[in-house]
Parts: sequence; structure tokens; C-alpha cells
Amino acid sequence: MRATFAAVEAGKQVAVLVPTTVLAEQHYRTFSQRMAEFPVTVEMLSRFRTDSEQREILKRLKEGKVDILIGTHRLVSKDVQFPSLGLLVIDEEQRFGVETKELLKHLRLEVDVLTLSATPIPRTLHMSLVGIRDISNLETPPQDRMAVETRICRWDGELIRSAIVRELNRNCQ
Repeated sequence: MRATFAAVEAGKQVAVLVPTTVLAEQHYRTFSQRMAEFPVTVEMLSRFRTDSEQREILKRLKEGKVDILIGTHRLVSKDVQFPSLGLLVIDEEQRFGVETKELLKHLRLEVDVLTLSATPIPRTLHMSLVGIRDISNLETPPQDRMAVETRICRWDGELIRSAIVRELNRNCQ
């Protein structure tokens, strides 16, 4: 979020590439909520948008009126044109195919690229250890996130019930 905001503040556009439509929708909602108080235009390209909505978004993107564009593989289509792309964020990079990665490789020469992964694959880990790629770990949970408690025990219906009640009481964190 901070990197995308900094890029937009510097007058650049941001692309957020995700592997699934559901993830695109989740990111779109989160970005829209977090950027609501600022003059930042967030849009999404996915199958959840009609053809006419997509054409309108692409027109506004080309005119520089979209600051952050979130989408699936649709973002690497030839008709998607960023006049001032400054940052590409790739969520779950390992889920994209060779063809998409080749397109992204060319983009890396021109823009900053940030890749996210909840489960880094061994190759990515190795690349970070030999210094080819930087990696950072989030050690601190997001604000207001409560710790996860894990227990291994025999089946106990009352324990399960109390765990569910406890989660409901803490707003299902």
C-alpha cells in the first residue's frame, strides 16, 4: 500500500497483477477503502467487469486518469497501455505462466517491480540468498490483528464450541 501510494504521489501509475478474479476483487476493495480519503483513482480489470466497463477503464487509463489498476492476466493484454507506469506489484508471482513472466521480464527494465508471496518457492528463496533478488519478511502483523492460537488435542466437542464462541466474540479475527 505504501509503495503504491508513494508511486502515485510521484505522479506515476501502478499496476497490481494478481492470479485470480477473487483476489483482484479483494485487492480492489482494500485499495479503494484505504485510498478513499485521497485523490487516488483505483480501478479493476477482471471478468467481473463488462466489456463496456473495461473499454471505459482502458480509455481512462490511457488518458492517465487511473492511478492504480488492479487485475488478472488481463493486465498484460496488448490493449492495456500505461502512459506513466512507475510500479508493478505482482501478487503470487509463482502462479503465472512462462509467457506472462516473459512479458513481465521486459517491464522490469523500465519500472520498479514488487513481488508478493505468502509462500515463497525455493527458487525465490535461493535467489534472495545469493543476492539476485531482495526479500523482506513481515514480522509484525497488521494493526488490530490478533494472534492466532493453535492447539493439537483429542476431539473435544466442548473445546471446539468454546473456540468458535471465542472467535465470534473477538470479531472473527
